[in-house]
Amino acid sequence: MGLMSRTSNVIRAWFSKLLDRAEDPSVTLDYSYERQREMLQKVKKGIADVVTAKKRLQLQTQKLEIEMPKLDEQARQALSAGREDLARAALERKAFAQQQLQGLDGQIADLEQQQDKLSESEKRLAAKVESFRTQKETIKAQYSAAEAQVKIGEAATGIGDEMADTGLAIERAQDKTEEMQARAAAVDELVESGTLEDYTSTGSNLDRELAKVSADQQVDQELERLKGELEAGGAKKELEEEKR
Repeated sequence: MGLMSRTSNVIRAWFSKLLDRAEDPSVTLDYSYERQREMLQKVKKGIADVVTAKKRLQLQTQKLEIEMPKLDEQARQALSAGREDLARAALERKAFAQQQLQGLDGQIADLEQQQDKLSESEKRLAAKVESFRTQKETIKAQYSAAEAQVKIGEAATGIGDEMADTGLAIERAQDKTEEMQARAAAVDELVESGTLEDYTSTGSNLDRELAKVSADQQVDQELERLKGELEAGGAKKELEEEKR
């Protein structure tokens, strides 16, 4: 259990770190603001529903208030006509209407209280949402400025991810260049030593060696000829001086 618990803690910490790196405060703040606006809209809809219900009850009250004088007049007419039974029925309807009016008045009063409470809640929530909107915009601006400052600082010091990639690219290029230079020097050395043949030049390695020997012999012959000419010139000069 101890090992599993530690492993679970490590995994949670790892995911938390990943989420923290991926989380954009601007997105989080905008999402929270939209949720608060949705709550505010729900409160406003609740107020509208309460007002609608109250108006419906008030219409019923108006109808009953209009109907009660009519019932009273009907009761008088029934009595005048000697119809006490009809008069009683009209008065019973009037009494029932009065009971309905009392119930409707109570319901309307309750709805008015609910409307007042919701209206106060709506005002407080609207003020809170507006305050949060101002605060979130301020935080977003501060975050953007801090993010830009960090990127500039990282670029200037070379510690940012992009600059680190650039540094690695330069290092790899330098290593590749040094490796290629070393290989070129090694190939030149092998070609000069005869270990490798230079296939870009005419003739084989043997031909080149023979040509070199021939050239050396030609140089030696030229040197001997020049020496002979110099010696002959010197002897001639001595004879001329003796004749004088």
